Amino acid sequence: MMARITVYLTGSIAAYKGVEVVRGLQKKGHQVRTVMTTAASRLVTPTTLAALTKQPVLTSLWENTDPIPHIELADWTELALVVPATADILAKMAAGLADDAASTTLLATSAPKVVVPAMNSHMWQAPATQRNLRQLQSDGVTVIGPVDGILAEGYAGKGRMPEPAAIVDQVHTLLTSSTSLAGKRLVVTAGGTREPIDPVRFIGNRSSGKMGIAIAEAAAAAGAQVTLITGQVSVALPTSPRVHNLKVETTEELLQAVQTSFSAADILVMAAAVADYRPQQTADQKVKKTAGHDNWQLDLTETPDVLKTVARSKRPGQLVVGFAAETQQLLANAQRKLAVKGADMIVANSVAGAQGAFGSDDDQVTILQAGHQPEQWPLMKKTAVAARLVATLAQKMESGD
Repeated sequence: MMARITVYLTGSIAAYKGVEVVRGLQKKGHQVRTVMTTAASRLVTPTTLAALTKQPVLTSLWENTDPIPHIELADWTELALVVPATADILAKMAAGLADDAASTTLLATSAPKVVVPAMNSHMWQAPATQRNLRQLQSDGVTVIGPVDGILAEGYAGKGRMPEPAAIVDQVHTLLTSSTSLAGKRLVVTAGGTREPIDPVRFIGNRSSGKMGIAIAEAAAAAGAQVTLITGQVSVALPTSPRVHNLKVETTEELLQAVQTSFSAADILVMAAAVADYRPQQTADQKVKKTAGHDNWQLDLTETPDVLKTVARSKRPGQLVVGFAAETQQLLANAQRKLAVKGADMIVANSVAGAQGAFGSDDDQVTILQAGHQPEQWPLMKKTAVAARLVATLAQKMESGD
């Protein structure tokens, strides 16, 4: 759907990228108007944006009072996009402050809001900024987070704004897929399971949970009710009212949670990295080093095959999606998994070497389905992979394929 989008530029050095975002949204067919803070106007001139949009740029509440500018623009807006979003504007939005044209218009806007933070890594990691982000997400604001890269200060860190094309794609996807899964229920698993050796040690893996959490957020944005079952994750959980978070630790706990949740759901996406083995015996107390014993032998036994077990019991109309994280022979191993697990789709990705997908913000996946040729997707942000996967699942549900 083409939308009326108001883009807010604030006083980050990345403001010049905001101009590219405006142009990119226009190329997608959206109508765009703009608001600039005083600080942003010192980095990019309002004349530039006025020339691109053929609309006046709102920079002050006092330059035009007929009609009341901030209310007129707030009522016109179908999506508000703050790009780049400084720590200052995030704090104002979280607290409901309205002391300039940008913050006042945002407060008056009832349409969905998206913020794209860009700032120094120390400011991004500050407890106040993270607290404000949690509040905004609780208020229903979508956050397109910063990426790692070289900052304006000359050193690398997290706080760099994503590239304009990626932002445009995510915003466009948000607008076009906002109701594609309305009325559907999804179960999504994320992160790694842990199998205890003793009270302080465990068998686990390197999964961050980023992909599964991104899928849950994309499905919620598409209108679905989501049960997100997580093991060990290294990123924040969604705060959307459409996402119900469940926490598990072991593979057995994951199986029980999935079986219970999937019985009333339409789609299962098994993005969790499941431990394949567990110790045959778990010590009640911490196992201590013993003089003269240089080796410690652990006897392992297989854990339940969650994907295969659940796929075997799925009803007609339900979809089951599995993930295949491989270090070698990616397609061969993923095809074998598709054949033996009973899933409708396998999402295959390589986790080999330093560029492996675990913990990364990016991923390159191949989609495998019975009766179809493998479909290799380009390297994308995991959020973009998630959005595309959700759109694919929505199409499958609609077509019954």
